Formats: sequence, structure tokens, C-alpha cells
Amino acid sequence: MARHSKWHNIKHKKMAEDARKGKVFTKHAKLIAIAARNGADPSSNPLLKVMIDNAKAENVPNDNIERAIKKGAGADKNAAVYEEMLYEGFGPGGVAMLIQAITDNKNRALGNIKVIMGKKGGRMADPGSVAWMFRKAGLILAELPAEIRSDKGVSDDAGSKERMNERMEEIELKMIDLGARDVETDENMLRIVCAPEDLGRLRKALEEQGLRIESAAMTYEAANKVELTEEGPERAALEVLLEALENEEDVDEVFTSLA
Repeated sequence: MARHSKWHNIKHKKMAEDARKGKVFTKHAKLIAIAARNGADPSSNPLLKVMIDNAKAENVPNDNIERAIKKGAGADKNAAVYEEMLYEGFGPGGVAMLIQAITDNKNRALGNIKVIMGKKGGRMADPGSVAWMFRKAGLILAELPAEIRSDKGVSDDAGSKERMNERMEEIELKMIDLGARDVETDENMLRIVCAPEDLGRLRKALEEQGLRIESAAMTYEAANKVELTEEGPERAALEVLLEALENEEDVDEVFTSLA
């Protein structure tokens, strides 16, 4: 019985992991297909280059990437045509929400999102009534190089700290020169916000500086943030709503005004 129970648990975990990978692979394939509409050559299509790099960072197989490029570029006439949709709404506590969907069936996507919002304490909003609160931007998260990471045993002597600060300042100034709107460090990660068109260029510059890219993607940033008590019922209800939306097949990302 113990062996059966152990196998059941292993099998369950593997199925959950396979499902997660499948969703990740599908998401990247859709993004690549949309980007490939503007050209199948990543050297002349910066957005496609970013989407391919992001997919490879999450171990999406090359065959999947190539198929997605062909679909987007129109080489596969029988392939589903994906569209990027942006739906607006409010969650518990008055938190503004932008729900980004990538779908081959707009009616299905909208219907499913409406059902989730209604059941989980959210409400849909009229087009334009929420979007104005957000600004589209590129967002890059990168791991700091070893010589300036706090967990890599950097020496406490004044000379080492000065060199570490100089290296950090060099990276930050380089990013600002290339168009970064905002550069922040959080523990051992560098967070960069930029104009959407600068995303690929900044990513390449960071890699040349020796930083490992954690993620590079388009995002929407709220101008005014809403604060909810960490352990409060509205925060808990919002998390339930967000989880339900993120598990919906057609939903790609959910952006909120939560502080």
C-alpha cells in the first residue's frame, strides 16, 4: 500500500508539472505567433527576438518555437489565428484590472472571463474606463553579476565595496543612457522599466554586461496604486480571483493597481 501511495503522489506531481509546462509552452507559442506576423526573421523583428529568447529561457523546445513562427508568418494555412485582447475590470477593494488574453476565439475568451469575474467577486468595466489608469511598458528582471551580489561573499573591506558600487553605478548609467525609465535593485535582482520599443535593446545590453535575464516582457503599470491590508478579506478575495483568471486557458497576464 505504501508503494502504491508513493507512486500515486509521484504520478500526481508529474501530471501537475506536465500541465504547468503545457500551459507555459502554449503561452509562449501564442506570443511568438503574434510577434511573427511582423516578420519571421528575429534579426529584423526585435519583438520576435524577445519572444523567442523568453521561450528558450523557459525550456520551450525549438520545434515548438519554429512551428509558432511558421503559424504567425502564415506558412501554415490551417493554423489557428490568435488575437491579443485586453479586457478591463475591477476586483475586490476597488483594485483596477487589465486582463490580457491571447485567443483564437474572442467570444469564448470574453464569456469565460465574465463568468470568473462574476463568481469570484470582480466586475467587468466598459472599454476605456480602466485602461487610462495604466501605461504600457517593457519590464526586465535580471540577476546581478556575482561580483556585486550580496550572497556571493563580497569582501567587507572599503576597496571591495567601492568597486562593487562603481560596477553597479556603471550598469545603471548604461541602462539609463539606452533609454531605461526606471532602474531599481531588489536584493540580488535588477528591475528595469523602459519604453516597449526599447525592450530588446536593453535586454541585449544587460546580457553583454554579464547579467542573466530572468524575464523580459511587456507590462502595464498603474499610475495610482491601491493598498489592501495584507491579511484582510479583500486581499484574500483578490488573490482567489487572480488565481482563477490565471488558470483560464485564454488568459495570458493580469495587471492590477494593487500596491
